[in-house]
This record gives sequence, C-alpha cells and structure tokens, in this order.
Amino acid sequence: MNQFNFKKDQIKKISLSSMGFVFLLYVYFSFFLGPLNRSRDAMLAVMKDKQTKLDSSKEEMTKAATLEHQAKTATTRFAALKSLNSDGAPIAWFPPRIKVFFANQQIDKVVARMESNVAFKDPELSAWMKYNWLIEVQQADYTTFGKAIADLENTEPLLSITKLTIRALPGQEQSQQIDLMVSNIIQKK
Repeated sequence: MNQFNFKKDQIKKISLSSMGFVFLLYVYFSFFLGPLNRSRDAMLAVMKDKQTKLDSSKEEMTKAATLEHQAKTATTRFAALKSLNSDGAPIAWFPPRIKVFFANQQIDKVVARMESNVAFKDPELSAWMKYNWLIEVQQADYTTFGKAIADLENTEPLLSITKLTIRALPGQEQSQQIDLMVSNIIQKK
C-alpha cells in the first residue's frame, strides 16, 4: 500500500536534488535571463530612439525637397520678373509700353507719366524701386476699358492699380475719360 517508502538516504538525495534544482533556477533567472532581459530592454529603447530619429529625418528630407522645389520656382519667377524690366530708365520705356498696350486693346489717346518713385526700406528689396504712375485715358467705353484693365493686371505682374477715376464725357454716354493711378515695381539698373 505504501509504495513510497523512502529511506533517509533517498530523502537526502531528493532534498539535495530539489535544492540543486532551485539553485539552478535561481542561477538561470539571475545570471542568464536577467541580463538578457535588461539587454533586450536597452536594445528596445535604442531601437525606439533610432526609429524616432529616422522618422524625423524623413520629415526633414521631405521638407528639404519641398523647399528645394519652392526655391527653383521662386528663382524661375524672379528671373521672369527681372526680364519684364527693360534696359534704361523707366521713364523712357514704361510710358511707351503702356501706350502700345492700350493701343493693342483699341484704346487710343493714352498718356502715362511718372508721379513719384520710392526706394524700398527692406534690405532684401534694396535693388528694386516702386514707381507711381498716372495713366490718363482720354476716351474709352466701359467694356473695352474693363477688358483692358483685366489684361493689364494679368500681363504686368509687378503692376498694381491703386486708384481709378472714371468721368462721363458730356454728350457721349458710351465714352468715358479715365485716370488710373498705378504702382509698378522696377529693378534698379
């Protein structure tokens, strides 16, 4: 009935084996598994840090590519704007240019004269001047002149209309006399 009759010697062996097994488990968890877990945790922290830096550098590369594209676009636009300025003093080329523009719009009797010019205070714009012009149109109809103004603003990107005065001509209801105050940004030469 009692199958497990152990002798004193066998009990010692079992207890020593059990203590040896417990000691082996302690050594395994303390000296092998513990440092391995700490090493794994440290490696996970390093990997997380590297992943954060990688994500950040990807964002920076995207920003750099966008900035490079914007710089190319701005450089192209700047070159195009510089090419709009003719050689010589603006007083020599701007009024004839405006007269030809309005003549192409079937509006004759146009006079353009300079009112003033102002240097920009910003150091980035020190190579540019702002010129204020008065453009007098002796006679034009509303429709033709409206289309001409739209075309003028679309073809002269550095020109802005600051004031518009329209007077009806007595006895000619379809014709008006128009004064335009415009500002134009022109590069110093």
